[in-house]
Amino acid sequence: MKIDLDHVLGTARSWLAQDPDPQTRDELTAAIDAASDGSGPAVQALAARFGGRLQFGTAGLRAELGYGPLRMNRVVVSQAAAGLARFLIDTGRSRSVVIGYDGRVNSDVFARDSAEVMRGLGLEVTLLPVALPTPVLAFAVRHLDVGAGVMVTASHNPPRDNGYKVYLGQDDDGSQIVPPVDGRIADAIDAVAAGSITDLPRGTDYSVASSALLDAYVAATAATVATPTLPLQEQPTVVYTAMHGVGWETARAVFAAAGFASPAVVPEQIEPDGAFPTVSFPNPEEPGAMDLAIARGLAVGADLVIANDPDADRLALAIPAVSDSGAPTYRRLSGNEVGWLLGWQAAVRASETGATGTLAASIVSSPALARVAARHGLEYRDTLTGFKWVSRVPGLLFGYEEALGYLVDPSVVRDKDGISAALALLSLASDLAAAGSSIAGQLDAFAAEFGAFASGQVATRVDDLSRIGEIMASLRSAPPSSLGGLDVRTVTDYVDGVEGFPPSDILRYDLTGDARVIVRPSGTEPKVKVYIDTVAETPAEAQRLVDALAASVRPLVS
Repeated sequence: MKIDLDHVLGTARSWLAQDPDPQTRDELTAAIDAASDGSGPAVQALAARFGGRLQFGTAGLRAELGYGPLRMNRVVVSQAAAGLARFLIDTGRSRSVVIGYDGRVNSDVFARDSAEVMRGLGLEVTLLPVALPTPVLAFAVRHLDVGAGVMVTASHNPPRDNGYKVYLGQDDDGSQIVPPVDGRIADAIDAVAAGSITDLPRGTDYSVASSALLDAYVAATAATVATPTLPLQEQPTVVYTAMHGVGWETARAVFAAAGFASPAVVPEQIEPDGAFPTVSFPNPEEPGAMDLAIARGLAVGADLVIANDPDADRLALAIPAVSDSGAPTYRRLSGNEVGWLLGWQAAVRASETGATGTLAASIVSSPALARVAARHGLEYRDTLTGFKWVSRVPGLLFGYEEALGYLVDPSVVRDKDGISAALALLSLASDLAAAGSSIAGQLDAFAAEFGAFASGQVATRVDDLSRIGEIMASLRSAPPSSLGGLDVRTVTDYVDGVEGFPPSDILRYDLTGDARVIVRPSGTEPKVKVYIDTVAETPAEAQRLVDALAASVRPLVS
């Protein structure tokens, strides 16, 4: 397709005229100069940057830093802030917002831009005083009773990314946005983007939250567990890593307030650092991301190795194990395994206190939690993927998703919270140690009580996004009759909405033996993802079935 050079250059120059960031201005100026002589690659590169704009959805915004409407930068953030402010005003919601930010590159800059733009449009604005975990912002939305919250973070994305996550207060109880609200905010942002951000009024007289807000989060989170029965010196030994994020200072305060010993830390990863120098991908799920933490665990003989992701809304856990050669090592638990244990802990607590309510998990998480709920006389609910759905389940007692997200006390935070989840695990490990057991022993007890569950994933990354549609269409036109030696009993297609779910590009295969395979496109990456769940008499047999199913489905999504 022929590129209209004059149009591309005009669009780029208009963007340059409103960009307040010296770095992106310099980068864009160089790109305009390179394209001005009509050089093919330079023109194509510039046209690609201005060939659309970031789509604001239920995950807000998230992209690589850089100039132009398809990257995260001060222009895009100012447009988003103004659009959200106008949405609050136009819908008659409370004209108040709280804004937080993590330690990524430009998070603080984007937060201040948002505060100034929203204040200039007449909102009451509270900015968190320092870089803090996402759960603190989610807590602040409810604690301050504001209309909305903004968290500047890209969570566990690659180092060069940043993002913009939106929560709604009051009737929405501090949960993340869901349709159709995301569409209405997106429309308001598009309307702002039709003009220049230089025309937006700005105000600098916004409020900065005092330390009392963080103190309130620490106290409320510490109160979610009972005082440990073991003295500090007898509690399990713990290693903690913040993975170059903002979790440590808040986590340390929460652990101390709840009566738990301070963990040994991974010094190379404990301070916020937006360059993430020791990990190429700061996601505890990624191979190698926890290597330093596990090495530290071996050095101190830790009973638990726990990791928060950079904004501390996710939690990963590793426990002592023995390698094939007989050497000590650690085994990383899956998100499902941690979800089973914390869900069981919540169900037992509900039984002891006579509480009623619901356990919930995303549809691609293990069905094990449903058995826990049934055994303890509780309701159970599947949700679409994403904590924006899990957090909104009525009567929620505990919710999780297999991607390391756990909500252990909805009365404190209506979102996944890696710090309160870490505290819940410390409490569980301490109680087990007092009874002569461990997390490993509790996993065995879970299998004996509810069945031996196992889970796995297959993911196919594509270079051409159209390939995702082709894969899903092929599965719909020629559904498999068996997978991994197990008969397919039923196929459920969510494309038109089913079982109370809105239309979604999801296929579920229920197999003999209570095994299950779910296929869906990733919501954040160019991938088709397959989620496999099995249950058997022993963990080894359940894992064998997972492996057989993985081998069977891999060719179908390649």
